[in-house]
Order: sequence, then C-alpha cells, then structure tokens
Amino acid sequence: MKPGLAIGRSETISFHVTEEMYAQFEGKIVHPAYSTVSMVYHMEWVSRKIILPFLENDEEGMGASVKVKHIAPATLGTSITATAVVTKLDNRLVVTEVELSNGKEIIGKGEVVQVILPKGEIQKKLAKSNRVKKT
Repeated sequence: MKPGLAIGRSETISFHVTEEMYAQFEGKIVHPAYSTVSMVYHMEWVSRKIILPFLENDEEGMGASVKVKHIAPATLGTSITATAVVTKLDNRLVVTEVELSNGKEIIGKGEVVQVILPKGEIQKKLAKSNRVKKT
C-alpha cells in the first residue's frame, strides 16, 4: 500500500432510498423500506472508498468481514449518509467503523474489515476456488 493511510481517516457517501433497496426476496417485497442487504452494500462501499487512494497498481482490497446492526427503518426517498472511519490497521487488514444516519437518527452501524492483497494472490485464490468440485 501507498503510505498515508492512518487511523481516523474517514469517507462519506450520501444517497436516497430507492425501491431497488427495499427488503425483498425472490422479487417479493417484504417491507417497503431500506434493506439490511443494501445497508451492508453501502457499508462496504464507503469503507472501500477509504482504501482506494492507497492501493498500489498490483493490489486490490477484498472484504473479509462485515458486522452490521440495523437500528431503524428508512423509507422511499429518505436521504442517508454513511460514514466510515478507520479504527485499526494491522499489516494488510483495514478495519472501519461505519455509521448510517438519516440526519435525525442513526439507522445502522457496524464494522467492515478489508484485506489488501496482491492481485496475483487474489487470482490464485479464485482459481483454487474454481477447482473445488461443486455439488
């Protein structure tokens, strides 16, 4: 990684809840509200934005874990801001705490762990995974 990534670095994204973000399974809407699946996506995306300026050309980040607590609902059109802050750097691991807010209350919070790997190592892992017999 390029130098400069430090504990406390943060990134923010903002978006509005759309129908595509609703809680749904197999095309059937369960609740017309922002889904936990979408929350995880946005947590990973804002955390990824932190590492992007520091990746070398031969490196990539991979998600290692996500912990999420979905606290409050958000309905169609709600403006949400997701903020990630680096809380730990350990060799190739980057840990961020993430909070999502609608401007009035926290709707979700959690932790995202990313591992920074050489692209060649990632390709080897993917090739090995493809060789595993699928049942």
